[in-house]
Amino acid sequence: MQNNGWYLEHTYTQLPEFFYRPQRPASAPAPRMAVFNRALAGELGLDADALEQTPALFAGTDLPSGSVPIAQAYAGYQFGHFTMLGDGRAVLLGEQRTPGGGLADIQLKGSGPTMFSRGGDGYAALLPMLREYIISEAMHALGIPTTRSLAVVLTGGKVKRERIFPGAVLTRVAASHIRVGTFNYAAAFGSAADVRALADYSIRRHFPGLENAKDKYPQFFKEVAARQAKLIAQWQCVGFIHGVMNTDNMAISGETIDYGPCAFMDAYDPDTVFSSIDTHGRYAYKNQPKIGAWNLTRLAESLKGLLTPEQAEAGLAHYWERYRAHYLAEMRTKMNITRESTADEKTIDEFLQDMADNGRDFTQTFRAMSHASPAIIPRNHRVEEALIAAGEGDFSVMHELLSALRKPYEDNEKYAQPPPTGCGCGYKTFCGT
Repeated sequence: MQNNGWYLEHTYTQLPEFFYRPQRPASAPAPRMAVFNRALAGELGLDADALEQTPALFAGTDLPSGSVPIAQAYAGYQFGHFTMLGDGRAVLLGEQRTPGGGLADIQLKGSGPTMFSRGGDGYAALLPMLREYIISEAMHALGIPTTRSLAVVLTGGKVKRERIFPGAVLTRVAASHIRVGTFNYAAAFGSAADVRALADYSIRRHFPGLENAKDKYPQFFKEVAARQAKLIAQWQCVGFIHGVMNTDNMAISGETIDYGPCAFMDAYDPDTVFSSIDTHGRYAYKNQPKIGAWNLTRLAESLKGLLTPEQAEAGLAHYWERYRAHYLAEMRTKMNITRESTADEKTIDEFLQDMADNGRDFTQTFRAMSHASPAIIPRNHRVEEALIAAGEGDFSVMHELLSALRKPYEDNEKYAQPPPTGCGCGYKTFCGT
């Protein structure tokens, strides 16, 4: 097999096998490339010309040179309730050593059942995988830390959900797939040594400057908190609603991960919920900062052998301090506030309340005030338009949308417009499982 630029390493398998299981992806009957991210392939040091012609490799039928496929174990607080989870429909092939010297996880999502499938079939339907591709690329263009999508491949198989859909596999690229839920799993089902091993690995992988620090574990918690604070502030400032902020969907790296029932607001309403399963609004737009803190509290509990209560409290206080600083800085830019004042927070709150009272469009309102604010977001009606066309075999609508989303600060009349009056009301998203 040709190398095609693959330089896969497997540092995660240096952890005890308690954290993963060997897992070969299922073979796809008739793989066909749906969309391939040539720019990302180049960033990873891969041969885009060759790999675009190898859909079987991205479907799990064939594997990249040097692959050691595993399914990762983790748990999570789903809507506040602890659950044993794990990669139920995903396989980590390895970590690509990039031209810049970094490591990037290469994961197949929708590649068949694993020992963590919990009764699920392990497969994915085409449209949710395309949705993740679209939204993650939009987030990247907006400068918001995110997992990326390298490819979506039609498997040639069918997936049964509320009806029959074409099956697909998404190749996801991430700084890592270590989650708060990974620590929840280690604390609940492992030993103190397992928690320490995971913390040490996470520090080596993401915070190498802390390796020799005497207080490396409190500093690790503080750094994770700071990354989450910045990430969620960025979400709030573009009107992004993740939709399912369970601890298993919170990456230690500070990247946005697991694009299930996510969407962007049109008219500003802090109570906005898009997820069809979030019936009580736990993960509404206005609650995202608080849920970030709640999830970090669960991380602190999992690290209790490595943190004192005082250190955990200090880390959480740091989260709120950094969140407020990032949020205020970005909102001042969006509102063209050039001189900082202690009254700015009140001014911003009053302006947002006026937006809510009058049903003003979030993105257009801020764009009119400052060109540091994006003109283009993945509007829900445009995303649905692209997915409907793709489901009928026409990918041109999606490619046109992606082209616009990659230039979010450029004016584009077609993609800047909110939905026609009434079309966005009651919009619901689904997790795709």
